[in-house]
Amino acid sequence: MEVTVTGLNALAFPHMHIWDWRVALYLFLGGLSAGLAVMAAVLHLRKNGELVEGEAASWIAPLCVPVVLGLGMLFIFLDLEHKLNVYRLYLTVQPLSPMSWGSWGLLAFFPLSALFVLATLPERLYGWLMLDSLRNLARRLTESVRIIAFINLLMGIFIGIYTGVLLSSFVARPLWNSSILPVLFLLSALSAGAALMIIVSRSLAAKLFFTKLDIFLIAAEMTVLPLFFYGQYTSSSAHRASILPFFAFTHEYLWFGSAIILLGVIFPFALVLKLLEIREGHVTALTPAVLFRMNLSAALVLLGSAIVRFAFVYAGQLSHYL
Repeated sequence: MEVTVTGLNALAFPHMHIWDWRVALYLFLGGLSAGLAVMAAVLHLRKNGELVEGEAASWIAPLCVPVVLGLGMLFIFLDLEHKLNVYRLYLTVQPLSPMSWGSWGLLAFFPLSALFVLATLPERLYGWLMLDSLRNLARRLTESVRIIAFINLLMGIFIGIYTGVLLSSFVARPLWNSSILPVLFLLSALSAGAALMIIVSRSLAAKLFFTKLDIFLIAAEMTVLPLFFYGQYTSSSAHRASILPFFAFTHEYLWFGSAIILLGVIFPFALVLKLLEIREGHVTALTPAVLFRMNLSAALVLLGSAIVRFAFVYAGQLSHYL
């Protein structure tokens, strides 16, 4: 007997929403860890690390990377139907499978980010390391911190792109099936990483630098996001229909679209755009009110990055080929 399910209502057919909030949270945390790794590497590589001196973010940011990444991997593990079979992903390498690339990439990213932590950890905090061998390793890695930072920068870009490739490879979901989606997710991840650097940085110079960097990243998102929707609109009827939930006033996903554009892009951009006028040597212009705007903009960017993941995961599962 053959049964054809034609309903598209997630309440009537809840099994049609195969991926839930755990996958969306994994994509957000994975992207955040990737963006944070890139920004932490930039802090150490820029002008021979001139902003590292006395900056707590130089070791706090690398420390957060494996923590955030591990938390994200926990959520994707919880989403697995057959958890005991997870080891099978590492028994083979499938060059044409994004899932295989991502699994091996995450496996490599975790120890590399841990080495970044050891290389940047201040000597006064070596007491946190329970083993003498770890302390000795940390001292040796300090001499190669720039090399390790550069490797983490490349891995962060790879993981940031992968979170979008994972979705775009699903041809059956028109909303996800776009070559622009990995670029959008990478920019969102980098912007979220810069936003978290703004929050954890202590020096005004570092806050100003990452705020300016985030302005350009948000501007890039403002360019790529309309191009994504334009590409969908000018494609097949299925692709055109897949973006309607973000713009239809009668659809609940209109709030997702509004939040992405307003909370994640326009408001954060408007709050800090004027800071481009402040030069690096004039950080005294950063008054408490300005610092509040910087931190508020960074918080909105983080919120917007999370909304992007949740919106695309859920709305993408509503899209289908007619």
